Amino acid sequence: MHTTLLTPALLAAHTTGIGQYWHKISDPTFKGIYHVNVFDLAMMIPYFLVLFVLATYGLHRYWLVYDYYKYARNIPGPPPVATHWPRVTVQLPIFNERYVIERLVEAVSRFDYPHELLDIQVLDDSTDETQQVASACVARFAAQGLPITYIHRTNREGYKAGALENGLKTARGEFVAIFDADFIPASDFLRRSIPYFQNEKIGMVQARWIYLNRDYSLLTQVETILLDGHFVVEHGARSRRGTFFNFNGTAGVWRRQAIEDAGGWEHDTLTEDTDLSYRAQLHGWKFLYLPDIECASELPVDMNGFKAQQARWAKGLMQTAKKILPRVMKSNAPRHVKAEAFFHLTANISYPLMVLLSTMLLPAMIVRFYQGWFQMLVVDLPLFLASTCSISSFYLVAQKELRPKSWWRTFLYMPFVMATGIGISVRNAQAVIEAIIGKKSEFARTAKYKIEGKGDSFVAKKYRNKAGWMPYAEVLLGIYFFFTVLYAIVNENYATVPFLLLFVWGYLYTGCMSLGQTYFAHLRFGVNAPKMRPASSGAPGF
Repeated sequence: MHTTLLTPALLAAHTTGIGQYWHKISDPTFKGIYHVNVFDLAMMIPYFLVLFVLATYGLHRYWLVYDYYKYARNIPGPPPVATHWPRVTVQLPIFNERYVIERLVEAVSRFDYPHELLDIQVLDDSTDETQQVASACVARFAAQGLPITYIHRTNREGYKAGALENGLKTARGEFVAIFDADFIPASDFLRRSIPYFQNEKIGMVQARWIYLNRDYSLLTQVETILLDGHFVVEHGARSRRGTFFNFNGTAGVWRRQAIEDAGGWEHDTLTEDTDLSYRAQLHGWKFLYLPDIECASELPVDMNGFKAQQARWAKGLMQTAKKILPRVMKSNAPRHVKAEAFFHLTANISYPLMVLLSTMLLPAMIVRFYQGWFQMLVVDLPLFLASTCSISSFYLVAQKELRPKSWWRTFLYMPFVMATGIGISVRNAQAVIEAIIGKKSEFARTAKYKIEGKGDSFVAKKYRNKAGWMPYAEVLLGIYFFFTVLYAIVNENYATVPFLLLFVWGYLYTGCMSLGQTYFAHLRFGVNAPKMRPASSGAPGF
């Protein structure tokens, strides 16, 4: 019937419209059921209010697609030929990254940028053997003439933002390139991106992420579709129209002056990259999105890691909304910039609403006994199109732009994309509510395992995120919706069954995967299983 962030559809219930309620309430022959109908109507009002809000955010997705095509000509052309190459500091923030740090340093060592103009910093906050691996790696490349230094902190104040801020104290570059531990920048990354800064108004350029392990599993296929939607449609539409968009925390280059003008890195939110991005743009700096410059990265392959990443982003974005939106609204920015900033920073409010909607579905089906075609066409269908189809068009457009010959295959994955969006809604809703009430939490990093192909495995490796209690709640919700499906079938409401099955699959898939991947290593390796580390063990990770 509905999918949380994807299909708040109204085809699920036997529609008893407002007109029917009013007729029953006003007709004296229905006095015996007056109170029941008033109660039913009162229950349906919040149901439709939630649907209306979700549909509004759905319409905003349509607007992004519209802007993406309307301003298609507003894309950056080739930069002027560089006549002077500035000094660049390359910052590599890491925390307990023993599996990928050497791969990252090796990739950076291949930059075809003048080495005398490079200043490479490995910013290590690790508490395990990564310290030895990273320091030995740095020493090896430094002995070969690479201008690289190893900086280790023990207090970890500010997590990733604190590490980047600490690195700037000794940085010598006019520009700062940042790469997380699981990224592999191409050798020409700096030579292709730095020339754009000849425009002195440009404060940051962001490259597009691509994925080493896209075909590893169904989960990584879904993640690819989700991230491609962000990088193609969201970034594309915002940058083309000239509204604010954010640095993604990695695979980008900053003008150091832009960082300083914005007040530097701050660590009072979990999305320090978005926070700094908005402060810099409010200060007048322009950002540039360069989709043709790609940077390979590694997607989370375990469900607990994926959910921890998504929850961090959801909570951090809402924290940034509370902090930054008042400044945006008071600024001299154009109205369309303010409107886009509002929808961008508050988008994750949909997660608590989705969970609330989930709890209303079965009662709504019970209440709406009679099929009212007029009410369905006037109320239900428009909300369905706004909420459901906007998601489908959003991701399909992204895949068509990136893969014109095979984009149609995305249709096969859309049910899984929608179901996964449902499955993570409970965890993300908790994160958003924590942000709203001001509850602080550590930086829950995304573990990287150097998974590049289907033959690689993460089961026997460290840094596993704990499942906690959330998967149990997800499994219970899956069972609840299973009985909702049975209710629909018994009442011959067959049209709602495919939508309700998305809820069943979404909650059971995320819940069972979390529990299975948490305890599988223990069952397989027994007492020699790698020690599980909590999801809140902190550090860099978008």
